[in-house]
Amino acid sequence: MQTVTTIGFDIAKSVFQVHGVDAAGELVIRRQLKRRYVLAFFQKLPPCLVGIEACASCVYRKLKHGRSRDEVRPGWRVN
Repeated sequence: MQTVTTIGFDIAKSVFQVHGVDAAGELVIRRQLKRRYVLAFFQKLPPCLVGIEACASCVYRKLKHGRSRDEVRPGWRVN
């Protein structure tokens, strides 16, 4: 399996969408996670860039789920 370098993380109330790519931009991971599995999922990954949508709880999720070795960048929500 290729190494994930960037994760796109779409947050919701109970089901989260994860999209991970390698350094070449090739899809490595695409899956849905229930809230209770999110932390365990990220703990298994190597350090990487994590982009999450910006919302009221974005900072809280960064602090709770972002590991100190990850770079977490909140993004802008586009409707």
